[in-house]
Amino acid sequence: MEHNILLKYLSSTFRLLTSKAVFLAAISGALLFLSFPKYGSGMLAWIALIPLFWATMKETTSLRQGLLLGFITGLICNIGVIYWIAYVVVNYGYLPLYQGIIVMLLLACYLSLYTALFTAGLVVCCRRKISLCFAAPALWICLEYCKSYFLTGFPWENLGYSQYLNNYLIQFADVFGVFGISFLIVLANAALFEVVSKRSKKEFIFLAAVALIIISVLVYGVNRSKYVEEYLRKAKGIEVSLVQGNIDQSVKWNEKFQKETINIYEEITLSSLPIAGSLIVWPETALPFNYQDVNVYQKQVRGISLKAKSWFIFGSTSYENSKTNTDYYNSAYLLSPDGDIKGKYNKVHLVPYGEYVPLRNVFPFIKKLTAGMGDFTAGTGYNTLVMGDKKIGILICYEGILPFAARTYKKAGAELLVNITNDAWFGATSAPFQHFSMTIFRAVENRLYLVRAANTGISAIVDPNGKIAAETSIFEKTSLKGNIKYSTIKTIYAQYGDILVFACFSLIIICCFALFFKRRENKK
Repeated sequence: MEHNILLKYLSSTFRLLTSKAVFLAAISGALLFLSFPKYGSGMLAWIALIPLFWATMKETTSLRQGLLLGFITGLICNIGVIYWIAYVVVNYGYLPLYQGIIVMLLLACYLSLYTALFTAGLVVCCRRKISLCFAAPALWICLEYCKSYFLTGFPWENLGYSQYLNNYLIQFADVFGVFGISFLIVLANAALFEVVSKRSKKEFIFLAAVALIIISVLVYGVNRSKYVEEYLRKAKGIEVSLVQGNIDQSVKWNEKFQKETINIYEEITLSSLPIAGSLIVWPETALPFNYQDVNVYQKQVRGISLKAKSWFIFGSTSYENSKTNTDYYNSAYLLSPDGDIKGKYNKVHLVPYGEYVPLRNVFPFIKKLTAGMGDFTAGTGYNTLVMGDKKIGILICYEGILPFAARTYKKAGAELLVNITNDAWFGATSAPFQHFSMTIFRAVENRLYLVRAANTGISAIVDPNGKIAAETSIFEKTSLKGNIKYSTIKTIYAQYGDILVFACFSLIIICCFALFFKRRENKK
């Protein structure tokens, strides 16, 4: 009997895997990852989910099939987006190629579970006659939020990030953040699918309503960006000089290369001397030593600030000794034009297995598996650095893709965001372009200039409207200069956060309770 049940299960699964539904799910996966950089177009995101909706709503009869279709879409999309994980762990984790591919596939499979839950939820909604245009955006946003925060979170290339070049549209991010952009994209996909699949007057009317919402958002974007531009014309500013040393990761921590590294950064910085009182920014861990240790290199770095007579932000490791152990930090220092330390920020949100090893103390065997791997200590909070009478929010590497980090700085009075990063790990993959595209939203959400210094690029100046004022290419030794303005513009998103997400969670919870009680009454 059990043997027959298993055969029936495998048979039905096999029939699904050879069906049109799987092909449609695969098309959606491909369209989704082609919506993101380096080679993709954000326009594809507006139709990317239609094939998956068709497969789920028209070709699916069971919850299991819905889960499988969503998983296929997610897997194809995520492999396309995060394929660079294999490159990183092979080249810098020194794993064999097949193991690097396995690591990447495991992460892709985990991320695909969220898409699987999304389509499973749509199957349930379809059975209960709940409108796709109501259910799909709410479900997507809730699951995207969970992906962004569960198990420390991995918000890499959430759907809304595909629109980073759609300048008028992303102005809406100062209301609902990047999740608001994701919501609009899923809503548009759902409305288009309903028109294509049903072709009734009701669906056309709803599509027109959705189009009107998007047009209203674009009109808001035009007016809001004009207001911001007018504000910036009158605002005070400062000249910034972003230095891109292009230090290869293979020699970055080589003690024999320390002197050359500092010389490279000094030469680029002083070759075009910034005006006195400006701001110089070097990337994450630009110094291949602990700045707090007094030595010839520390004096050389301090001397650069003195020669330029400028404020100076740079990345360096640091440490604190206690009676029992030593804590190491990924830090950013601020020096005054006099060369004095005016502040230090220790990175709060560390990258799991890159900067620290989770559960090492809970499960002793993990220590053996991760022997030799770096283990930084997280900073205690997002503290601003005070530059004269201005506050600066520092985002180190991965923190640039975390909305709550930048929002915390904004609420603390920051008038400028500085992102320092080392993307040398990624090589010439899509990752540096993806990483940069996401940080653009932090400028819009908080209406602050964001300046970005990256070891191997992309270094950039992004204005509070999300426009890229200037940027470098990857793998070039260069500096980038520009004038930025301080901003105190208030935004709904900075003040209240992810209210749209919580509204979606509330609606789903209310619907679940309503369906539960309705089913209970039907049984009676």
